[in-house]
Amino acid sequence: VQLQASGGGLVQAGGSLRLSCAASGLTFRIYTMGWFRQTPGKEREFLAASTYRSGRTYYADSVKGRFTISRDNAKNTVYLQMNSLKPEDTAVYYCAANPTYSQFSVPDDYDYWGQGTLVTVSS
Repeated sequence: VQLQASGGGLVQAGGSLRLSCAASGLTFRIYTMGWFRQTPGKEREFLAASTYRSGRTYYADSVKGRFTISRDNAKNTVYLQMNSLKPEDTAVYYCAANPTYSQFSVPDDYDYWGQGTLVTVSS
């Protein structure tokens, strides 16, 4: 199984980025897909999840209204559209795959992880 995250970079505060995560080696349509982020010295933080059974999406309060998760099952890809970015959004962003649909907000819920993509938001 491979998850390849991309789309990170440097952006000014208030700007937008879209992250992509291409999956291979798994039956993508029956996995819940999530996005997390991590900064040095801190635990990995849940951001958003797209569940496979109901198709519902869930967000952390810190990004609700600014970030949108979506998935294209035909392309085995999950996206994270990030708008109104703030300097505190600076982190390494990870995508992950989870075979369940009811538990998705902690890293231990996920079996597979991408390599991470760095997002830097300048003030």
